[in-house]
Amino acid sequence: MHRLQHLANRSLIAGVFDQSPALVRTKARETACLVQSIRLKTQGPVEQYGLKRFSTAEATVILRENGKMREKTLTMDTLNPQVKAVEYAVRGPIVTKAGDIERGLQQGQKHPFTEVIKANIGDSHAMGQKPITFLRQVVALCSFPELLNSPSFPEDAKQRARRILQGCGGQSLGSYSASQGVDCIRQDVAVYIEQRDKGVPADWDNIYLTTGASDGIVSILKMLVSGQGRSRSGVMIPIPQYPLYSAAISELEAVQINYYLDEDNCWALDINELHRAYQAAKEHCHPRVICIINPGNPTGQVQSRKCIEEVLHFAYEENLFVMSDEVYQDNVYSPDLQFHSFKKVLYEMGPEYFNTVELASFHSTSKGYSGECGFRGGYMEVLNLDLEVKAQLVKLLSVRLCPPVSGQAAMDVIVNPPLPHEPSYLQFHKEKSAVLGALAEKAQMTEQTLNTVPGIKCNPVQGAMYAFPRIFIPPRAVEEAKSLGMSPDMMYCLRLLEETGICLVPGSGFGQREGTYHFRMTILPTTEKLKVLLEKLRDFHIKFLKEYASLEEPKR
Repeated sequence: MHRLQHLANRSLIAGVFDQSPALVRTKARETACLVQSIRLKTQGPVEQYGLKRFSTAEATVILRENGKMREKTLTMDTLNPQVKAVEYAVRGPIVTKAGDIERGLQQGQKHPFTEVIKANIGDSHAMGQKPITFLRQVVALCSFPELLNSPSFPEDAKQRARRILQGCGGQSLGSYSASQGVDCIRQDVAVYIEQRDKGVPADWDNIYLTTGASDGIVSILKMLVSGQGRSRSGVMIPIPQYPLYSAAISELEAVQINYYLDEDNCWALDINELHRAYQAAKEHCHPRVICIINPGNPTGQVQSRKCIEEVLHFAYEENLFVMSDEVYQDNVYSPDLQFHSFKKVLYEMGPEYFNTVELASFHSTSKGYSGECGFRGGYMEVLNLDLEVKAQLVKLLSVRLCPPVSGQAAMDVIVNPPLPHEPSYLQFHKEKSAVLGALAEKAQMTEQTLNTVPGIKCNPVQGAMYAFPRIFIPPRAVEEAKSLGMSPDMMYCLRLLEETGICLVPGSGFGQREGTYHFRMTILPTTEKLKVLLEKLRDFHIKFLKEYASLEEPKR
């Protein structure tokens, strides 16, 4: 009301200097009548005039009284059912509960522990790992180019920052890049891949920078999913698997085809199991893609070259697209093992394979020795893609404009680190070696400690950042969990959290053979904190067994 009167008065004043005094008086009377008319009308029912202002609370009361309460557009009934089908155990209910407990501790609530140890997710810096100095220097210089004049930064970091900025629009990290990423960074990725694979050629036009590896994985799956009914695309994934895959498959309404890794053979990939899963799936879908995680998440195994060759031959014979998740390629701890890229093995199998099998491989800033999860940097290399399909992939990627350019800069440092003759090399090499050396020690300590506990069996943590031990859960505990409407390993992990403050992820969130139970834990906590975690875990497990069964029941 006040605003209407104000506008009327403003209109009057605006014309004062252009009108005669008599006309001004006439307009003033007309305006006054208009304002009075509006004032009288707004005293009527709100439904009739719609001009009276109400607070949200007042409006809600009136609407309820008149039976006109507005229904929500988006409810659980109208929600996309594929969204409801998505599950992501790494940030699931256990983690939510851990956050509640943590906030309670901060507010003075009493628990049998003083802190929550979150060993549920591969977030290196959250667990105390220090950033790699050279990477942060380059990204800082790119973010604030005025620092290029500072003597506090080494020249090799400045050279890289200048090159990256030259590739950015307006020489600014704040500009959009091309949808595939900054050209010079893609070129550096191609050089890195060639060096990693001992000369296997890499074309930078096949490199796509992504928002972490996850972005690339989901983009490729989107391209592959089509059909209806028995012709719907089937996606073969390892069990146990990283829940990104099952979540994306649910969201895209694809068909999940499980193939089980061989736990008794250190989680090796069994070619006979691939054939079994493929043949069974053909009855109800069209298998089109096979996904491999190497080194493994959550299982921590490093696949042999022979195993990789068998998978590629299988994909060649069955006309499958291969997706190779290789984000842990720097995380290999067993001295008698090494990382083999799927691309290199494919190349060594000969041109008939290398020139025909469609392969997408993925890498990330989030893992390795850098652990820069927050930058969301990553890349994928896609081989043998049909040219028209490639144009469609670029179109799909262009919808999200571009991955974070700061993450692209971080990715560049990982693929283009200091060289031995450059000033930052010694510090960089020292920091990288310290991170990977500590992880190797913690991998061994985790395996050895867990295997001393009755009812726990842990395979060697050969690579990646996790252990996925099998745990014995007594039948009485299994029955109790069922009565509570939860999986036995979920109940186990929930009890562990509530009694010790340790946050792990139940194996059911990753998939496991029927009748077996596991949990996934990271090896990322500091050495001292990891020791505390393992001691508390051992004590809890023994107490858990005593509560539900005798110590003689577990079979090792």
